[in-house]
Amino acid sequence: MHPMLNIAVKAARRAGAIINRAAQDIDALTVSTKRHNDFVTEVDQAAEQAVIQILLKAFPDHAILAEESGAQGKSDYVWIIDPLDGTTNFIHGFPQYCVSIGLRHKGTVTQAVIYDPGRNELYTATRGHGAYLNDRRIRVSKRRQLDDALIGTGFPFREVPNIREYMSVLREVMGRTAGVRRAGAAALDLAYVAAGRLDGFWETGLAPWDMAAGSLMIQEAGGLVSDFDGDGNYLDSGNIVTGTPKVFAPLLQIVAAHRTK
Repeated sequence: MHPMLNIAVKAARRAGAIINRAAQDIDALTVSTKRHNDFVTEVDQAAEQAVIQILLKAFPDHAILAEESGAQGKSDYVWIIDPLDGTTNFIHGFPQYCVSIGLRHKGTVTQAVIYDPGRNELYTATRGHGAYLNDRRIRVSKRRQLDDALIGTGFPFREVPNIREYMSVLREVMGRTAGVRRAGAAALDLAYVAAGRLDGFWETGLAPWDMAAGSLMIQEAGGLVSDFDGDGNYLDSGNIVTGTPKVFAPLLQIVAAHRTK
Protein backbone atom coordinates (compact mmCIF):
# COMPACT_ATOMS: atom_id res chain seq x y z
CA MET A 1 0.00 0.00 0.00
CA HIS A 2 1.24 3.49 -0.87
CA PRO A 3 2.62 5.22 2.28
CA MET A 4 0.27 8.21 1.86
CA LEU A 5 -2.70 5.89 1.43
CA ASN A 6 -1.61 4.00 4.53
CA ILE A 7 -1.83 7.15 6.66
CA ALA A 8 -5.21 8.03 5.14
CA VAL A 9 -6.52 4.56 6.03
CA LYS A 10 -5.33 5.03 9.61
CA ALA A 11 -7.14 8.39 9.74
CA ALA A 12 -10.35 6.96 8.26
CA ARG A 13 -10.37 4.08 10.76
CA ARG A 14 -9.85 6.50 13.67
CA ALA A 15 -12.80 8.58 12.45
CA GLY A 16 -14.84 5.39 12.01
CA ALA A 17 -14.21 4.41 15.63
CA ILE A 18 -15.51 7.81 16.79
CA ILE A 19 -18.61 7.40 14.59
CA ASN A 20 -19.31 3.84 15.76
CA ARG A 21 -19.00 4.85 19.40
CA ALA A 22 -21.50 7.69 18.90
CA ALA A 23 -23.85 5.41 16.92
CA GLN A 24 -24.45 3.37 20.07
CA ASP A 25 -26.22 6.36 21.67
CA ILE A 26 -27.60 8.58 18.92
CA ASP A 27 -30.16 10.20 21.27
CA ALA A 28 -27.29 11.79 23.20
CA LEU A 29 -26.05 13.68 20.10
CA THR A 30 -26.03 17.44 19.86
CA VAL A 31 -27.29 18.29 16.38
CA SER A 32 -27.23 21.73 14.83
CA THR A 33 -28.60 22.88 11.48
CA LYS A 34 -26.20 24.51 9.01
CA ARG A 35 -29.14 25.36 6.74
CA HIS A 36 -32.39 23.69 5.70
CA ASN A 37 -31.89 19.90 5.39
CA ASP A 38 -28.18 20.20 6.23
CA PHE A 39 -27.11 19.00 9.65
CA VAL A 40 -23.88 18.78 11.58
CA THR A 41 -23.21 16.89 14.81
CA GLU A 42 -20.32 16.97 17.24
CA VAL A 43 -19.42 13.58 15.74
CA ASP A 44 -18.73 15.17 12.32
CA GLN A 45 -16.48 17.67 14.05
CA ALA A 46 -14.65 15.16 16.29
CA ALA A 47 -14.13 12.75 13.38
CA GLU A 48 -12.81 15.57 11.18
CA GLN A 49 -10.36 16.76 13.83
CA ALA A 50 -9.07 13.19 14.27
CA VAL A 51 -8.51 12.83 10.52
CA ILE A 52 -6.77 16.20 10.17
CA GLN A 53 -4.56 15.53 13.19
CA ILE A 54 -3.30 12.19 11.79
CA LEU A 55 -2.74 13.57 8.28
CA LEU A 56 -0.91 16.72 9.39
CA LYS A 57 1.24 14.82 11.87
CA ALA A 58 2.50 12.68 8.98
CA PHE A 59 2.46 15.45 6.34
CA PRO A 60 2.77 18.84 8.08
CA ASP A 61 3.29 20.69 4.76
CA HIS A 62 0.11 19.43 3.13
CA ALA A 63 -3.07 21.50 2.74
CA ILE A 64 -6.56 20.51 3.91
CA LEU A 65 -10.02 21.01 2.42
CA ALA A 66 -12.58 19.64 4.85
CA GLU A 67 -16.35 19.88 5.05
CA GLU A 68 -16.65 21.33 8.56
CA SER A 69 -13.47 23.39 8.97
CA GLY A 70 -12.91 24.49 5.36
CA ALA A 71 -9.54 25.13 3.71
CA GLN A 72 -6.21 25.44 5.51
CA GLY A 73 -2.63 25.65 4.26
CA LYS A 74 -1.21 25.98 0.76
CA SER A 75 0.44 23.06 -1.02
CA ASP A 76 0.45 21.01 -4.22
CA TYR A 77 -0.93 18.24 -1.97
CA VAL A 78 -4.50 18.84 -0.73
CA TRP A 79 -6.38 16.33 1.45
CA ILE A 80 -10.13 16.54 0.69
CA ILE A 81 -12.10 15.23 3.65
CA ASP A 82 -15.71 14.42 4.48
CA PRO A 83 -15.58 13.09 8.06
CA LEU A 84 -19.17 11.80 7.97
CA ASP A 85 -20.99 11.69 4.65
CA GLY A 86 -24.62 10.84 5.29
CA THR A 87 -25.06 12.83 8.52
CA THR A 88 -28.86 12.87 8.14
CA ASN A 89 -28.84 9.06 7.87
CA PHE A 90 -26.55 8.84 10.89
CA ILE A 91 -28.81 11.04 13.04
CA HIS A 92 -31.73 8.71 12.26
CA GLY A 93 -29.79 5.50 12.82
CA PHE A 94 -30.14 4.65 9.11
CA PRO A 95 -26.96 2.64 8.48
CA GLN A 96 -25.66 4.28 5.32
CA TYR A 97 -22.83 6.71 5.97
CA CYS A 98 -19.07 6.82 5.60
CA VAL A 99 -15.78 8.65 6.00
CA SER A 100 -14.26 9.91 2.73
CA ILE A 101 -10.64 11.05 2.27
CA GLY A 102 -9.06 11.92 -1.07
CA LEU A 103 -5.62 13.36 -1.87
CA ARG A 104 -5.39 15.80 -4.77
CA HIS A 105 -1.89 16.44 -6.12
CA LYS A 106 -1.56 19.40 -8.53
CA GLY A 107 -5.26 19.14 -9.37
CA THR A 108 -5.40 15.34 -9.84
CA VAL A 109 -6.80 12.94 -7.23
CA THR A 110 -4.09 10.34 -6.54
CA GLN A 111 -5.18 8.54 -3.34
CA ALA A 112 -8.65 7.61 -2.08
CA VAL A 113 -10.18 6.04 1.03
CA ILE A 114 -13.87 5.53 1.75
CA TYR A 115 -14.66 3.74 5.01
CA ASP A 116 -18.08 2.44 6.02
CA PRO A 117 -17.64 1.98 9.78
CA GLY A 118 -21.00 0.27 10.34
CA ARG A 119 -20.13 -2.59 7.96
CA ASN A 120 -16.37 -2.31 8.48
CA GLU A 121 -15.89 -2.00 4.72
CA LEU A 122 -12.73 -0.20 3.61
CA TYR A 123 -12.50 0.96 0.00
CA THR A 124 -9.10 2.19 -1.21
CA ALA A 125 -7.48 3.30 -4.46
CA THR A 126 -4.15 4.67 -5.66
CA ARG A 127 -4.00 6.18 -9.14
CA GLY A 128 -2.62 3.59 -11.55
CA HIS A 129 -2.83 0.74 -9.02
CA GLY A 130 -6.49 -0.32 -8.98
CA ALA A 131 -9.28 -0.14 -6.42
CA TYR A 132 -9.84 -2.45 -3.46
CA LEU A 133 -12.50 -3.39 -0.93
CA ASN A 134 -10.92 -4.83 2.24
CA ASP A 135 -7.78 -5.78 0.25
CA ARG A 136 -9.77 -7.52 -2.51
CA ARG A 137 -9.49 -6.01 -6.01
CA ILE A 138 -12.81 -4.55 -7.21
CA ARG A 139 -14.16 -3.81 -10.68
CA VAL A 140 -17.26 -2.03 -11.90
CA SER A 141 -20.06 -4.41 -12.90
CA LYS A 142 -20.25 -6.09 -16.30
CA ARG A 143 -23.70 -4.65 -17.07
CA ARG A 144 -23.82 -3.52 -20.67
CA GLN A 145 -27.32 -2.07 -21.01
CA LEU A 146 -29.16 0.70 -19.26
CA ASP A 147 -32.28 -1.54 -19.17
CA ASP A 148 -30.55 -3.95 -16.76
CA ALA A 149 -28.79 -1.31 -14.69
CA LEU A 150 -29.33 -0.35 -11.05
CA ILE A 151 -28.62 3.39 -10.82
CA GLY A 152 -27.87 5.46 -7.74
CA THR A 153 -28.73 9.12 -7.27
CA GLY A 154 -29.18 11.83 -4.67
CA PHE A 155 -31.89 14.47 -4.45
CA PRO A 156 -30.64 18.06 -4.94
CA PHE A 157 -31.43 19.01 -1.33
CA ARG A 158 -29.43 22.25 -1.33
CA GLU A 159 -30.48 23.35 -4.81
CA VAL A 160 -34.26 23.30 -4.58
CA PRO A 161 -34.67 25.48 -7.73
CA ASN A 162 -33.09 22.63 -9.76
CA ILE A 163 -35.71 20.16 -8.61
CA ARG A 164 -37.83 20.35 -11.79
CA GLU A 165 -34.87 19.58 -14.06
CA TYR A 166 -33.80 16.79 -11.70
CA MET A 167 -37.28 15.24 -11.59
CA SER A 168 -37.48 15.07 -15.39
CA VAL A 169 -34.15 13.17 -15.44
CA LEU A 170 -35.34 10.90 -12.61
CA ARG A 171 -38.59 10.12 -14.43
CA GLU A 172 -36.73 9.04 -17.57
CA VAL A 173 -34.07 7.05 -15.69
CA MET A 174 -36.78 5.24 -13.70
CA GLY A 175 -38.52 4.27 -16.93
CA ARG A 176 -35.39 3.01 -18.67
CA THR A 177 -33.51 1.05 -15.97
CA ALA A 178 -33.93 -1.89 -13.58
CA GLY A 179 -34.27 0.52 -10.67
CA VAL A 180 -33.08 3.69 -8.96
CA ARG A 181 -31.69 3.89 -5.42
CA ARG A 182 -31.29 6.98 -3.28
CA ALA A 183 -29.37 5.91 -0.19
CA GLY A 184 -28.24 9.31 1.10
CA ALA A 185 -24.42 9.24 1.16
CA ALA A 186 -22.92 10.17 -2.21
CA ALA A 187 -19.37 9.09 -1.36
CA LEU A 188 -20.61 5.60 -0.44
CA ASP A 189 -22.76 5.46 -3.59
CA LEU A 190 -19.62 6.12 -5.65
CA ALA A 191 -17.78 3.35 -3.78
CA TYR A 192 -20.72 1.07 -4.63
CA VAL A 193 -20.32 1.87 -8.34
CA ALA A 194 -16.62 0.96 -8.07
CA ALA A 195 -17.53 -2.31 -6.32
CA GLY A 196 -20.19 -3.22 -8.91
CA ARG A 197 -23.13 -2.86 -6.48
CA LEU A 198 -24.54 0.01 -8.54
CA ASP A 199 -24.06 0.22 -12.31
CA GLY A 200 -24.19 4.01 -12.46
CA PHE A 201 -24.85 7.16 -10.46
CA TRP A 202 -25.67 10.82 -11.05
CA GLU A 203 -26.15 13.81 -8.78
CA THR A 204 -26.06 17.59 -8.90
CA GLY A 205 -24.91 20.17 -6.35
CA LEU A 206 -22.23 18.05 -4.68
CA ALA A 207 -19.11 19.34 -2.91
CA PRO A 208 -15.54 18.22 -3.72
CA TRP A 209 -15.37 16.11 -0.54
CA ASP A 210 -18.42 14.11 -1.69
CA MET A 211 -16.71 13.13 -4.95
CA ALA A 212 -12.91 13.25 -4.68
CA ALA A 213 -12.22 9.76 -3.29
CA GLY A 214 -15.10 7.99 -5.04
CA SER A 215 -14.32 9.37 -8.49
CA LEU A 216 -10.76 7.99 -8.40
CA MET A 217 -12.04 4.67 -7.08
CA ILE A 218 -14.46 4.26 -10.00
CA GLN A 219 -11.77 5.11 -12.58
CA GLU A 220 -9.39 2.60 -10.97
CA ALA A 221 -12.18 0.00 -11.04
CA GLY A 222 -12.65 0.47 -14.80
CA GLY A 223 -15.61 2.88 -14.78
CA LEU A 224 -16.13 6.31 -16.34
CA VAL A 225 -16.73 9.64 -14.57
CA SER A 226 -17.62 13.09 -15.92
CA ASP A 227 -19.64 16.19 -15.19
CA PHE A 228 -22.92 16.87 -17.03
CA ASP A 229 -21.02 18.28 -20.04
CA GLY A 230 -19.09 15.03 -20.45
CA ASP A 231 -15.76 16.48 -19.30
CA GLY A 232 -13.64 16.12 -16.17
CA ASN A 233 -14.78 19.26 -14.35
CA TYR A 234 -17.03 17.52 -11.77
CA LEU A 235 -15.00 18.45 -8.64
CA ASP A 236 -15.55 22.13 -9.45
CA SER A 237 -19.03 22.02 -11.04
CA GLY A 238 -20.52 19.71 -8.38
CA ASN A 239 -22.32 17.70 -11.07
CA ILE A 240 -21.33 14.07 -11.59
CA VAL A 241 -22.32 11.19 -13.87
CA THR A 242 -20.59 7.85 -13.60
CA GLY A 243 -21.05 4.24 -14.57
CA THR A 244 -19.76 1.11 -16.23
CA PRO A 245 -18.31 1.81 -19.70
CA LYS A 246 -21.57 0.74 -21.42
CA VAL A 247 -24.05 2.29 -18.93
CA PHE A 248 -22.22 5.61 -18.65
CA ALA A 249 -22.95 6.95 -22.16
CA PRO A 250 -26.76 6.50 -22.20
CA LEU A 251 -27.00 7.80 -18.62
CA LEU A 252 -25.01 10.93 -19.51
CA GLN A 253 -27.21 11.37 -22.58
CA ILE A 254 -30.38 11.43 -20.45
CA VAL A 255 -28.87 13.87 -17.93
CA ALA A 256 -27.55 16.17 -20.68
CA ALA A 257 -30.86 16.13 -22.61
CA HIS A 258 -32.77 17.65 -19.68
CA ARG A 259 -30.31 20.44 -18.89
CA THR A 260 -31.83 23.90 -18.85
CA LYS A 261 -28.56 25.79 -18.43
